[in-house]
Amino acid sequence: MPLDYYNELFCILKKEKPDKNKLSKLKNQLCKKYGLKRPPTDTEILMHAANKDIPKLKILQNKPTRTMSGVSVIAIMSRPEKCPHGACIMCPSNVSKGIPQSYTGKEPAAMRALRNCFDSYLQVFNRLEQYIATGHNFDKIELIIMGGTFPSFNFNYQKNFVMYALKAMNDFSALFIKRGKVDYLEFKQFFELPGNIGSKERIESVHKKILKLKGRSTLIKEQKQNEKAFVRCIGMTVETRSDYGKLKHGNRMLSLGVTRVEIGIQSVYDSALKYINRGHTVADNIESIRALKDLGFKLNFHYMPGLPGLNPKKDFSGMASLFSNSDYRPDMLKIYPCMVMPETKLYNLWKANKFKPLTTSEAALLIAKFKRYVPEYCRIMRVQRDIPTYMTSAGVDKTNLRQYVASIMEENNIKCRCIRCRQPNGKISGHVKINIKEYDASHGKEFFISADIGDCLLGFCRLRFPSQSLRCEITSGAGLIRELHIYGEAIKIGDKGKVQHKGLGLKLMKTAEKIIKSYGRNKVVVISGIGARQYYIKKLGYKKEGPYVIKMV
Repeated sequence: MPLDYYNELFCILKKEKPDKNKLSKLKNQLCKKYGLKRPPTDTEILMHAANKDIPKLKILQNKPTRTMSGVSVIAIMSRPEKCPHGACIMCPSNVSKGIPQSYTGKEPAAMRALRNCFDSYLQVFNRLEQYIATGHNFDKIELIIMGGTFPSFNFNYQKNFVMYALKAMNDFSALFIKRGKVDYLEFKQFFELPGNIGSKERIESVHKKILKLKGRSTLIKEQKQNEKAFVRCIGMTVETRSDYGKLKHGNRMLSLGVTRVEIGIQSVYDSALKYINRGHTVADNIESIRALKDLGFKLNFHYMPGLPGLNPKKDFSGMASLFSNSDYRPDMLKIYPCMVMPETKLYNLWKANKFKPLTTSEAALLIAKFKRYVPEYCRIMRVQRDIPTYMTSAGVDKTNLRQYVASIMEENNIKCRCIRCRQPNGKISGHVKINIKEYDASHGKEFFISADIGDCLLGFCRLRFPSQSLRCEITSGAGLIRELHIYGEAIKIGDKGKVQHKGLGLKLMKTAEKIIKSYGRNKVVVISGIGARQYYIKKLGYKKEGPYVIKMV
């Protein structure tokens, strides 16, 4: 790509402030002028900009919605390892092919993991590189560990995997952040940018540089360092099953720094769990949910409608019971309609006409009807798996199922008040009101404390009075803060945004503390992300106790 192309483009961008559509037309016009076969990507343009201009070129930010929830997500995958129970009948189970259990290898996170040899240090470095190259803030990281039933892995492997993920954040901070700002010259030299981003030679060269930095360390050392690093892990998520989500596993996850657990309950029907060879029961689900909530974790359920032996009516009843039955009541929910994958036992049943999966229209109608009953304390994270449809044999055959759901909701005047549907999206104005919703869940009492402007949710705090004391830090007089979240575009720590860093978190925490005192309790226990601990300690007067931060009130 000739430099004259970039120079003329930057000259125009300085004089004008085009939107994405005008930018696209501008790139195409310049392509014709300079006789180019294709326009450069926004990332290529950004990496050719003068270092001092990069932070100003927000128009070149790729996929701005990635950080609109207030944090930047890094999803990494653990090594391929079989589930202890074997495989569910719908699971592709490609471990023998070097792909983690239940994944196809074509999911974006799986493809990144394969490129980086399932090394957590390489994966985190790679994702942080991408965040800078696409113009995103990246100092507040939600780390998601994917790849199977992570708590079933050897615990030394778990500790090393997490330790190197944190070390990558710490080392990245030390290398490329100078006086609180990105050193773009150092960054571009290290990652050989601008250049052929996808070339094998560049990837191998950069990998060698990164691995020279890896070295040895300890989990405790990297956790402590990450509390004050520029790139901080403010939340950590692990995927598991309910038989590996009991008290023992919860305590281990706490020691790693985990704050959220994605638990594959799949169904509320024992008959369905048995049929698919799930390896756990409804009772296991309920026991795990209660224990993990009482340890302070926020929970994201994976639920799979359309399993063998069920019909849409029974599926709807089961999904509705997630909120009508107090043994469930998730904080978040991923709905994964059952799909038929090649080389699975379910595929054989489908070929023999013994199983008929939900179609796209059936799944969309089911989810649309269900969303009417989702309470405001829950967030619908996904409505289908991130699997390309060319990898499936039957079932939902569109990757934009959420759009089909939205269309049905609009036609039938169905309103959803889940967290995702109410978070900020555009300009915000009006008076902020603090609301409190109280409900029972898993034998404990929950308070969903929200900061709202009308029906727009700016942030919230989850307070729980646990049903049992499972650790010495959680006394009978304690209230558990399971989550504190402020929405809006991810803003660098210390800066002020439209919603973030304007005191809403403090208001929500003070409200939670008042509720705890009003019930005659005297201790606040917060399950805080490693990189968020200093906020509670410095701003709110908390102190560290075990894996939590606490304060007496």
